[in-house]
Amino acid sequence: METVAKLLIDRKKDIENKDSYASSLFKDGLGKILEKIDEESKESIEASETGDKDKIVYEYTDLFFHMLVALTEHGLTIEDIYSEFKRRFGKKKKDYTLDE
Repeated sequence: METVAKLLIDRKKDIENKDSYASSLFKDGLGKILEKIDEESKESIEASETGDKDKIVYEYTDLFFHMLVALTEHGLTIEDIYSEFKRRFGKKKKDYTLDE
């Protein structure tokens, strides 16, 4: 995932690259990226319901990819997610929930 995340940073800088799906997502903006996350979330749920492990891995890979695109759009990286997991590890939810 780190390799893909680094590539996405480059693709975001090169949104005119017509040969890159990721560049096209960045060019189309956050709304399109979020639409894809919604679509891939639904497909991941459907795959999970089938119990077909190959299909589950395939669809969750698509979902993770689009989530990485969204993180990159916000100037965040997979390292930010790893840090958040570390912050939460071993704590009760009430001890790490962000105040709203």
